[in-house]
Amino acid sequence: MQIGVPKEIKNNEYRVGLIPSSVAELITRGHKLFVEKNAGAGIGFEDQDYIDVGAQILADAQAVFEQTEMIVKVKEPQASECRMLRPGQILFTYLHLAPDLKQTQALINSGAICIAYETVTDDFGRLPLLMPMSEVAGRMSIQVGAAALQKSSGGSGLLLAGVPGVAPANVVILGGGIVGRNAAQIAVGLGANVVILDNNTDTLRRIDVQFSGRVNSVYSSSESLKRYVLDADLVIGAVLIPGATAPKLVTHELIKQMKKGSAVIDVAIDQGGCFETSHATTHQDPTYILDGIVHYCVANMPSAVARTATQALNHATLPYVTKLADLGYRQALLADKHLLKGLNICTGKVTLKEVAEAHNLNFTDALQLI
Repeated sequence: MQIGVPKEIKNNEYRVGLIPSSVAELITRGHKLFVEKNAGAGIGFEDQDYIDVGAQILADAQAVFEQTEMIVKVKEPQASECRMLRPGQILFTYLHLAPDLKQTQALINSGAICIAYETVTDDFGRLPLLMPMSEVAGRMSIQVGAAALQKSSGGSGLLLAGVPGVAPANVVILGGGIVGRNAAQIAVGLGANVVILDNNTDTLRRIDVQFSGRVNSVYSSSESLKRYVLDADLVIGAVLIPGATAPKLVTHELIKQMKKGSAVIDVAIDQGGCFETSHATTHQDPTYILDGIVHYCVANMPSAVARTATQALNHATLPYVTKLADLGYRQALLADKHLLKGLNICTGKVTLKEVAEAHNLNFTDALQLI
């Protein structure tokens, strides 16, 4: 198969769909790789590194899209990229379609086979291609949250860890999944007071065991959420409903009642965000202050640590890229029910129920199309 790797064009996005070692693996299996010029340069993978393992470097994205059967990316395609897709071409990347009608419609119109990393599942009910970026974003959320609390950022001027004689900050994490647990790990390590709210008692039990009581695990209800959010210095939004729009757990009214100078980090912003006051920001301009609360809502958080994030992502995605390339998308999807869950749009039809429901579009069972 002819596989293309374009350079990411989202604001401050330095990750790349395939690193040279992944390209080398695919080439040994008989596939041809076409990489856009400087696609990996932002994180130290030069064009020569790709040439050395057998890839061909192309001058621009147009050439990459025209010459390949499958496009492997990181972030959702921007408008110009959607226009370059053609019927029957495979797109394998993060999509996050539920909160994005414009992109959804553009991919429907393209006629392409659009497979989303974030809805591929595994035998344990996990999201293996979302997991590495959730780990990165969870750990980063405390890092950026600590910065948001600094007075120079508009925060209250609190040191997350405190010092002898001065209490540490209160960190409240909404959601005890991969993001939430990774955020808690860093926050606990820094010495913050940490609370995780979740409405799954099994998750709360796992948290209690994992952190040996160093994290307060609380069942999430409207009453407990309000009480802990109002006492928080830093709130991490880490709630995910696979494929669907994130629930708005914290209302604008509750934001208004928070302590001035507190900060909220919305890790769920790719799926629409779980704070009612959230709107997507960029690494170039990552925060804004509303009602005295610092909001950090960067939609591609892991790009700030793009080399680590790219390597972690490639370790997860390469087996699936290989399967799609070796078998073709029809056989690959029929052979792997978990990869089939990743199919969001196929030849102009929406094949993920959550996306169809989010936009009031017709849903088509994927098996009818492949």
